[in-house]
Amino acid sequence: MSIITREKPSLDQWLKEAKAEETAGSCGMYLVHNGTVRETARAQVRHGQESPAVTGMDFSFDREKVERAMDEALEKEGIFCVKVWLNSGHLEPGDDIMMVLLGGDIRPRVADALFSLVETIKTRCVVEKEQFDE
Repeated sequence: MSIITREKPSLDQWLKEAKAEETAGSCGMYLVHNGTVRETARAQVRHGQESPAVTGMDFSFDREKVERAMDEALEKEGIFCVKVWLNSGHLEPGDDIMMVLLGGDIRPRVADALFSLVETIKTRCVVEKEQFDE
Protein backbone atom coordinates (compact mmCIF):
# COMPACT_ATOMS: atom_id res chain seq x y z
CA MET A 1 0.00 0.00 0.00
CA SER A 2 1.28 3.45 -0.78
CA ILE A 3 -0.01 6.99 -1.01
CA ILE A 4 2.04 9.46 -2.99
CA THR A 5 1.34 13.16 -2.79
CA ARG A 6 3.99 15.01 -4.76
CA GLU A 7 5.30 13.94 -8.12
CA LYS A 8 2.83 12.08 -10.29
CA PRO A 9 3.88 8.44 -10.56
CA SER A 10 4.54 6.58 -13.78
CA LEU A 11 1.91 3.92 -14.40
CA ASP A 12 4.59 1.69 -15.89
CA GLN A 13 6.67 2.05 -12.72
CA TRP A 14 3.65 1.46 -10.49
CA LEU A 15 2.83 -1.76 -12.32
CA LYS A 16 6.45 -2.87 -12.21
CA GLU A 17 6.51 -2.27 -8.43
CA ALA A 18 3.14 -4.00 -7.93
CA LYS A 19 4.25 -7.06 -9.87
CA ALA A 20 7.40 -7.26 -7.72
CA GLU A 21 5.45 -7.27 -4.43
CA GLU A 22 5.21 -10.44 -2.37
CA THR A 23 1.46 -10.70 -3.09
CA ALA A 24 1.83 -10.38 -6.89
CA GLY A 25 1.39 -14.11 -7.40
CA SER A 26 -2.16 -13.78 -6.08
CA CYS A 27 -3.07 -11.01 -8.53
CA GLY A 28 -4.81 -11.98 -11.75
CA MET A 29 -5.41 -8.40 -12.80
CA TYR A 30 -4.66 -4.75 -12.08
CA LEU A 31 -7.02 -1.86 -12.74
CA VAL A 32 -6.19 1.84 -12.85
CA HIS A 33 -8.36 4.92 -12.39
CA ASN A 34 -7.01 8.26 -13.66
CA GLY A 35 -9.30 11.16 -12.70
CA THR A 36 -8.80 14.48 -14.48
CA VAL A 37 -10.28 17.97 -14.29
CA ARG A 38 -12.95 18.29 -16.98
CA GLU A 39 -14.36 21.49 -18.44
CA THR A 40 -17.94 20.35 -17.90
CA ALA A 41 -19.19 21.23 -14.41
CA ARG A 42 -20.11 18.48 -11.96
CA ALA A 43 -23.68 19.83 -11.65
CA GLN A 44 -24.13 19.60 -15.41
CA VAL A 45 -22.69 16.09 -15.79
CA ARG A 46 -24.39 14.57 -12.76
CA HIS A 47 -27.66 16.51 -12.58
CA GLY A 48 -28.18 18.02 -16.05
CA GLN A 49 -28.03 21.59 -14.70
CA GLU A 50 -26.82 24.27 -17.10
CA SER A 51 -23.43 25.62 -16.06
CA PRO A 52 -20.57 27.62 -17.52
CA ALA A 53 -17.36 25.80 -18.40
CA VAL A 54 -14.97 24.95 -15.58
CA THR A 55 -11.81 27.04 -15.81
CA GLY A 56 -9.99 25.55 -12.84
CA MET A 57 -10.30 23.62 -9.62
CA ASP A 58 -8.90 23.90 -6.12
CA PHE A 59 -8.25 20.39 -4.82
CA SER A 60 -7.18 19.10 -1.41
CA PHE A 61 -7.46 15.90 0.58
CA ASP A 62 -7.29 14.48 4.07
CA ARG A 63 -4.37 12.04 4.12
CA GLU A 64 -5.61 10.05 7.14
CA LYS A 65 -9.02 9.49 5.56
CA VAL A 66 -7.39 8.35 2.32
CA GLU A 67 -5.16 5.93 4.20
CA ARG A 68 -8.21 4.51 6.03
CA ALA A 69 -10.01 4.08 2.70
CA MET A 70 -6.97 2.27 1.30
CA ASP A 71 -6.87 -0.02 4.35
CA GLU A 72 -10.58 -0.79 3.83
CA ALA A 73 -9.88 -1.67 0.18
CA LEU A 74 -7.09 -4.06 1.21
CA GLU A 75 -9.48 -5.77 3.61
CA LYS A 76 -11.80 -6.71 0.74
CA GLU A 77 -11.66 -10.32 -0.36
CA GLY A 78 -9.21 -10.88 -3.21
CA ILE A 79 -7.53 -7.44 -3.08
CA PHE A 80 -3.76 -7.50 -2.58
CA CYS A 81 -2.37 -4.23 -3.96
CA VAL A 82 -3.52 -0.63 -3.49
CA LYS A 83 -1.68 2.49 -4.62
CA VAL A 84 -3.09 6.03 -4.61
CA TRP A 85 -1.67 9.32 -5.85
CA LEU A 86 -3.54 12.58 -5.26
CA ASN A 87 -2.74 15.99 -6.64
CA SER A 88 -3.31 19.17 -4.62
CA GLY A 89 -3.61 22.90 -5.09
CA HIS A 90 -4.94 24.77 -8.11
CA LEU A 91 -5.59 22.55 -11.13
CA GLU A 92 -6.53 23.37 -14.72
CA PRO A 93 -8.84 21.43 -17.06
CA GLY A 94 -6.98 18.36 -18.26
CA ASP A 95 -4.77 18.16 -15.15
CA ASP A 96 -4.68 14.88 -13.26
CA ILE A 97 -6.62 14.85 -9.99
CA MET A 98 -5.83 11.32 -8.88
CA MET A 99 -4.49 7.95 -9.89
CA VAL A 100 -5.53 4.72 -8.19
CA LEU A 101 -4.15 1.24 -8.88
CA LEU A 102 -5.70 -1.91 -7.48
CA GLY A 103 -4.53 -5.47 -7.92
CA GLY A 104 -6.45 -8.57 -7.03
CA ASP A 105 -7.41 -12.08 -7.89
CA ILE A 106 -10.44 -11.80 -10.23
CA ARG A 107 -12.08 -9.09 -12.31
CA PRO A 108 -15.38 -8.72 -10.39
CA ARG A 109 -13.61 -8.20 -7.06
CA VAL A 110 -11.01 -5.81 -8.45
CA ALA A 111 -13.58 -3.78 -10.42
CA ASP A 112 -15.91 -3.53 -7.42
CA ALA A 113 -13.07 -2.59 -5.07
CA LEU A 114 -11.77 0.07 -7.47
CA PHE A 115 -15.22 1.62 -7.83
CA SER A 116 -15.73 1.55 -4.06
CA LEU A 117 -12.31 3.07 -3.26
CA VAL A 118 -12.63 5.87 -5.80
CA GLU A 119 -16.17 6.62 -4.60
CA THR A 120 -14.97 6.76 -0.99
CA ILE A 121 -12.07 9.04 -1.84
CA LYS A 122 -14.28 11.36 -3.90
CA THR A 123 -17.10 11.57 -1.34
CA ARG A 124 -15.28 11.42 2.02
CA CYS A 125 -11.63 12.31 1.58
CA VAL A 126 -11.26 15.24 -0.82
CA VAL A 127 -12.43 18.81 -1.32
CA GLU A 128 -12.95 19.92 -4.91
CA LYS A 129 -13.95 23.49 -5.64
CA GLU A 130 -14.68 24.12 -9.30
CA GLN A 131 -13.96 27.60 -10.66
CA PHE A 132 -15.79 29.38 -13.46
CA ASP A 133 -15.14 32.55 -15.45
CA GLU A 134 -17.67 35.18 -14.56
